[in-house]
Amino acid sequence: MPSRSSGVTESWSRFRMIIVRNGVYGGGREGDGDVRRTEGCRGGRAAGNPAGAERDLMDRATVTELQQADGVRDWRVLDAGASAWFDAPSMTAGAALVRRIAELTAATGLPDVDLRPGGVRVRIGPAGDLTRVDVEIARSISAAAQDLGMAADPAVLQTVHLVIDTADRPSLVSFWQTVLGYEPVGADGLGDPSRRDPGLSFHRSRPRPLRDRIHVDVVRAPDAVEAARAAVGQEPFGAYGVALADADGNEVDVVPGDRLSKGPETADWQVLFGAMTYYPVDSPVRAGELASAVAGLADDAGLPLIVDLRPDGVTIDSGKDQWEDGEGSATSRFVDLAGRVQTAARDLGLSADLTRPRFVQLGIDAVDVPAVRAFWASVLGYQHDPRAFLTDIYDPRRLNPVLFFQPMDASDTDRRQHRNRIHVELFVPFDQAQARTDAAVAAGGRIVTENAPDRRTLVDPEGNEVDIVTFHQA
Repeated sequence: MPSRSSGVTESWSRFRMIIVRNGVYGGGREGDGDVRRTEGCRGGRAAGNPAGAERDLMDRATVTELQQADGVRDWRVLDAGASAWFDAPSMTAGAALVRRIAELTAATGLPDVDLRPGGVRVRIGPAGDLTRVDVEIARSISAAAQDLGMAADPAVLQTVHLVIDTADRPSLVSFWQTVLGYEPVGADGLGDPSRRDPGLSFHRSRPRPLRDRIHVDVVRAPDAVEAARAAVGQEPFGAYGVALADADGNEVDVVPGDRLSKGPETADWQVLFGAMTYYPVDSPVRAGELASAVAGLADDAGLPLIVDLRPDGVTIDSGKDQWEDGEGSATSRFVDLAGRVQTAARDLGLSADLTRPRFVQLGIDAVDVPAVRAFWASVLGYQHDPRAFLTDIYDPRRLNPVLFFQPMDASDTDRRQHRNRIHVELFVPFDQAQARTDAAVAAGGRIVTENAPDRRTLVDPEGNEVDIVTFHQA
């Protein structure tokens, strides 16, 4: 492993001094919610940590200081706290930074680290609970990335969040927690325990009885799907026999997954639209070791993988449909890679947990699918799936959920004019909000509200809403 630069060593020394002064910082990330309109965003620290009350927490003004501080200009504050993206030419190159981060945070708990073929995203937070230790961690990670020749690109950072308007929040929170397998966040929010899929929050609103044009798909292990159906007391309905609905009529397709293959060499893997596995880990160093092994295997095979490291485990994912041959069967190349990954994990003494992974995507019904699809690709910075028979758009770094589009009846005027109960919140860096707004308007969108410097609401050509939200720089 390359030695640390003097900048890394200096930052590490300051970091250790802060740990001694303030006590060991807990690595958990389940939070107490957000003080903004959104109740319950992604990320956060474990509630009830007595050390948290004793730490000198950063207030909102200090968020601006973070954005302007020396050594952390790579970082931007989003809903999940301080985030940074560092470009890398390969997974192996990105894994070198992952190992550095694991070393830097061995005593404090691993932040959320997402390894991709093109780079690494790191999230420290949440935004309302940043500490001076977090700032030192961010500074040390930036110095390590610079030492490895990895440049930051803050423009790619974003988080997609879902908001559901309802007059019956308790009922809806219970339903969505059950079908998604999410955890409570804040007063009424819900979050993916792995912080991979979009969080949900619930806003009080008068009832709107018509069927929404937006719905959610979730794919989980078959046992989890059966348990969810039993818990909500519904028989699935719809064209594919997998839909459930909450008390307001919001629909979710709850789809059971399957095994990747019948052989024992891929017993740790399941297909949840993407081929996935999850390994609990007991230390940042062990997580870094697994990520390095997976990166080398993926680069050698010429097949990209998604590797998401959390304090309690590592998810390895092909991405939606990237494991298959176009007809729903796994390619021999991917099965071979999956088997090699499984062997590497077991050689490290790790055992898979098949209950943890899930896949979540968002569907939008539209009369003019190309126009609506173009708007969402522009505002989200997504790419079009090249397969002609699909309407999917996806995050080019596969850090945020897939969206797909379905045709709806143009004669259904009431439903077309209905204001959706579900809408999207898009968190972007303060210096990217105007560019995203301009791109959305150029793609046929319209600004409908702009009441605060950190939030504006836009609609696509058919009235589906997105809030662009940012922590603005004072």
